[in-house]
Amino acid sequence: MSVSFQRARKSFLIASIALLGLLATSTEMLACPFCNAVSQTLRQEMAAMDAVVIGSCLQDETQRDAETGKVRMKVERVLKGGDLVKAGDEIDAIYYGDVEVGRRFMLSGVDPPQMQWSCLPVTKRAESYIGMVTELPDNDLDRLRFYYQHLQDEEAMLARDAYDEFAVAPYAAVKQLAPEMDHGQLVQWIRDPEMPTDRRRLYLTMLGVCGDEKDLPMLEEMLRSTTKSSRGGLDALIACYLTLGGEEALPLIDELFLANMKAPYADTYQAIMAIRFHGTEGDVIPRSALVESLHHVLDRKDLADLVIPDLARWKDWSQIDRLVELFINADADNNWVRVPVVNYLRACPLDEAKDALKKLEKVDPESVRRANTFFSIPVPARDTGASSSSVIRDSDDRAIVAIPTDGTTGPPTADALPLPAAAPLAVAAPTMNPWRLAYVLALAFCTLVIAHYLLLSGGPYPRSE
Repeated sequence: MSVSFQRARKSFLIASIALLGLLATSTEMLACPFCNAVSQTLRQEMAAMDAVVIGSCLQDETQRDAETGKVRMKVERVLKGGDLVKAGDEIDAIYYGDVEVGRRFMLSGVDPPQMQWSCLPVTKRAESYIGMVTELPDNDLDRLRFYYQHLQDEEAMLARDAYDEFAVAPYAAVKQLAPEMDHGQLVQWIRDPEMPTDRRRLYLTMLGVCGDEKDLPMLEEMLRSTTKSSRGGLDALIACYLTLGGEEALPLIDELFLANMKAPYADTYQAIMAIRFHGTEGDVIPRSALVESLHHVLDRKDLADLVIPDLARWKDWSQIDRLVELFINADADNNWVRVPVVNYLRACPLDEAKDALKKLEKVDPESVRRANTFFSIPVPARDTGASSSSVIRDSDDRAIVAIPTDGTTGPPTADALPLPAAAPLAVAAPTMNPWRLAYVLALAFCTLVIAHYLLLSGGPYPRSE
């Protein structure tokens, strides 16, 4: 087996483990709730490397090895790995883009002692930026202060990196930065019709932590607008409106997206994501009010399965009869709703739920078996902040379950479920019914296994010795 092949295999194994780890832990990330990082940030990339340097090209197009793409570089500045490489050293890096003598690169090296170097061309400004990144303190708030200055940087690479850093930063750190945000600038960026949707999501999230009720008319105008540019990042727009408007803002969201049977699937879905954010990380609207909004979604058979887990997690046991009816009336187009219904009833501590389970098992024993076999009992989320001072009621206004008002869960009872800290949801990522999710994960795993086999066997075609 060649050295290069061994290194490729090693890199693949590392990537495989990282991917599986990401799949296993993605729901536990407390990142900016509506932002998706475009790529790995420069800080993250440098952290994963054995050495990072600024180098200058010693060859032009005529001198580069055309077959391998290797270019001779001189190390000008060492940012990481001073025990592996020194300023003034000459190294070979593979780069197929344009080269000329003196052109500067960020060179990232792995696998010492025979380092393999990757190249990123940099301008003088980018080089200065990268140098400052390596000196940032190990503190989320301090780092965000630096990246905030580059969110709309004139140099695309810096602006993208700054955005990605906000996308992976803890939401708590974004809230801490609120007093230092430029409110007027955020509003200008949000109103810009050319602003990319991912960035508008971030700026709406930031407005939610630094704005006030004076922003509500603008946000309502955007919510009611039918133009695509105004509705970009609808989930973050709804969440921002609810953050600033509180419980009094819910009726508009119900009217436009949740109770509106004509609302497009995508719009209602994004409204659900915004409600879910407020039930998990928000602290301005009681969960009792949020679940009442989610009740509207149960009238749509194509979306009901999305909100049933939230009702169980937030201990809303007022919908037993309604969910039993959903289960019984499910057809081939929405029979996936049956497993979430069963899991809701399994989580419910009421005798009424146990009786309902026995009834449903007679209707569709296979769905009940699948739920019991492949899914653990949903664990209710711990009550937090504004979400904990409420009593969830059924249609007769009868108290179903009291939630403590002091932020505690109270002493455990015989029929109480364990209440660990709530696992936050990755609300920016799409969710799906459990069987679709299982299919995606199984497909990803099979892809890794096949690719690993091909690497071990030398690929689909024999390697020449």
